[in-house]
Amino acid sequence: MDSMDLEREKGITIQSAATYCTWAGYQVNIIDTPGHVDFTIEVERALRVLDGAILVLCSVGGVQSQSITVDRQMRRYEVPRLAFINKLDRMGADPWKVLNQARSKLRHHAAAVQVPIGLEDDFNGLIDLVYMKAYYFHGPSGEEVVTEDIPSDMESFAADKRRELIEVVSEVDEKLAESFLNDEPISNNDLEEAIRRATVAREFVPVFMGSAFKNKGVQPLLDGVIKYLPYPVEVGNYALDQNNNEEKVMLTGSPAGPLVALAFKLEEGRFGQLTYLRIYEGVIRKGDFIINVNTGKKIKVPRLVRMHSNEMEDIQEAHAGQIVAVFGVDCATGDTFTDGSVRYTMTSMNVPEPVMSLAVSPISKDSGGQFSKALNRFQKEDPTFRVGLDPESGQTIISGMGELHLDIYVERIRREYKVEATVGKPRVNFRETITQRAEFDYLHKKQSGGQGQYGRVTGYVEPLEPGCSSKFEFDNIIVGQAIPSNFVPAIEKGFKEAANSGSLIGHPVENIRVVLTDGASHAVDSSELAFKLAAIYAFRQCYSAARPVILEPVMLVEIKAPTEFQGSVTGDINKRKGVIVGNDQEGDDSVITAHVPLNNMFGYSTSLRSMTQGKGEFTMEYKEHSAVSHDVQTQLVNTYKAAKGTE
Repeated sequence: MDSMDLEREKGITIQSAATYCTWAGYQVNIIDTPGHVDFTIEVERALRVLDGAILVLCSVGGVQSQSITVDRQMRRYEVPRLAFINKLDRMGADPWKVLNQARSKLRHHAAAVQVPIGLEDDFNGLIDLVYMKAYYFHGPSGEEVVTEDIPSDMESFAADKRRELIEVVSEVDEKLAESFLNDEPISNNDLEEAIRRATVAREFVPVFMGSAFKNKGVQPLLDGVIKYLPYPVEVGNYALDQNNNEEKVMLTGSPAGPLVALAFKLEEGRFGQLTYLRIYEGVIRKGDFIINVNTGKKIKVPRLVRMHSNEMEDIQEAHAGQIVAVFGVDCATGDTFTDGSVRYTMTSMNVPEPVMSLAVSPISKDSGGQFSKALNRFQKEDPTFRVGLDPESGQTIISGMGELHLDIYVERIRREYKVEATVGKPRVNFRETITQRAEFDYLHKKQSGGQGQYGRVTGYVEPLEPGCSSKFEFDNIIVGQAIPSNFVPAIEKGFKEAANSGSLIGHPVENIRVVLTDGASHAVDSSELAFKLAAIYAFRQCYSAARPVILEPVMLVEIKAPTEFQGSVTGDINKRKGVIVGNDQEGDDSVITAHVPLNNMFGYSTSLRSMTQGKGEFTMEYKEHSAVSHDVQTQLVNTYKAAKGTE
């Protein structure tokens, strides 16, 4: 389903793509997502609107760091899943190793529902452990499925694996456990129903197998989607009622209910903005007037389509459970649409913060218009792609999830907008935070001529508790009317604005709570501006007393290389100030897991190729921001001061 030239050239998925198919009398909506962690927002937005997922694992590579990341995202959105062990026809395929990794690394309560007949070049079929039948796939594309009895030399192995499947499911399904413990016969239907109950409850992961490239195992996998993953009406989706203090309202998933739809992806198409919608309740029709609850705007649906990758099919209406797209609707990712009879909104997706930036500018001044147009479009489509200006140099700065993420956008600017650009060196997105409580008491006073300004704020700043999801909190605990309530929002705005740039190296300050305890106002000279400025100066006043530190992005790095190079690889990680947290053996290869500062990972691809004679490979994903060492902080602060021309 990769439709972009860049996707085909690089052999990776960059953008999620939606399609649908009809299988066993059901319409199945499918979203194909990237595996590379730099494009993690595509996985986030897909999982937000899907009712079930298939986690694809390589029978040779096994559970990789990207697999762990995607599985974590599935847990965040509480999505039931199947696992599909792919590429059984490749040399080195070992599905049982991968199943054990899923149990140990992903903590899946999992068991195989199939057994392969042969592996590598000998792979030619599968045994269904529920119905104890063998499937063979004939035809140029494996489209013809032939059902036969299990080969006699595999009957004993298949029986053992079926018994294992029953035991694993029995551990999480009481009804099956009762039959199993009482030695009662377990019918095929009993086992199938138990697998479904446990899968929908997210207590079990059925493991399928095959080779998707040759369509071997794809048909039974689709059967598994129908049998084991939930239907839209079975999923407990809820909305927030804006007319009732955001009280949770369970959605029925029925077409008979009021329309509730979530915009989860925007895309600039040939005919204007294309907005992807998941319909949770009700019906949407071409020509309908719908309400964007987030903006209050009333919009007419001019065109309604179903997507198949980059192709589209015009439709007149769509029902609850479907994924469709509409043209000409101005909105943002995460907006909720209704028919106007209710004011429901739905929670949006998790959007990770960018970890890397670089300066970019068009070579030709005549390209400025197209350059701005490209940046505006990409920023609207991808919430993890940010654009800003360097206050010192005036350069345009783009930020994203990694080098590949930013490289792709620079290349798309060149190809799609014909703009050649000058690109600076990648740089890390540092953050600042505080480590202790500090008091502030600041009076902003200007009463000499003209309109006066008067505002006093008193309180303290303190670090947020570890693990807190919020980056900034503001609490007003003033008793009485020391500061009129209409000025408090301006004070909060001032502190937020001040926190956008810490005094150490000018980067955003996060994980901070501001508590307002007292203050003073003037009957004539106090204003929103006066209190906003008082807050900004109060923050600067107390910041150094709060012992600020610099935070840097730390990456989870997984390196796989022949064991003979293990010493060189680990030594190099230590030089990069990394911490090795895992060292496993996979055949002749060592798999090393480490936490390494992103600032020390630039150029690592070249270094790894050199030290492993081209035989090493690695993956890298964002883990967290953590405090830099004292020496590094001193160096960063001195560099920042030198750039600003200050002592």
